Amino acid sequence: MSTEHQGSLALRTRSEYSLSMSLAYLGAEPESVSFTDLSRNPKAVAARAAALGALRVTHRDAPDMVLTTAVHAERTEENLTTASRLFLALMKHDDGARSLLLALPEVFPWVRHLDDEEMRAFSVELLEALSDAAELGAREAVHRALVSWRATARINADPEQLKEALRPLDGDDLGPVEVGG
Repeated sequence: MSTEHQGSLALRTRSEYSLSMSLAYLGAEPESVSFTDLSRNPKAVAARAAALGALRVTHRDAPDMVLTTAVHAERTEENLTTASRLFLALMKHDDGARSLLLALPEVFPWVRHLDDEEMRAFSVELLEALSDAAELGAREAVHRALVSWRATARINADPEQLKEALRPLDGDDLGPVEVGG
């Protein structure tokens, strides 16, 4: 029996908390603990989160949370900011913009259903959203861009949905639109 496995078995004998923690450690999925584990043994859960960098805390009646160290969170933010600034700088050069456009189908296979103009618009919106997430803390911006452009691709991929989406509204004049400033 390997030393790592023996150590894991020793952990399992200590408590119910240790059992769930060691089993999660042995599994392939990201490690998590229940909110009950956190409330019963906060020091051990905090130590585990510090050792892993981040730990999912599941809660039966609320959304899951992630427990992490401030240093880990700061490094994550720094990484996002660096990547965002790098991609924005690349977009300012024809070769960089072309490379990013060529990489998009590898990262997002559904973009094959976007035409060239939509691809460019998606790449610009995605990079601006990444910048907003990194520089302004607008974390939902990237998610919104991905969800909306994936929906556009889904409509483009289905001829019936596309036909319906492009159909003019039949006399439905909804009145003037006011644009707030």
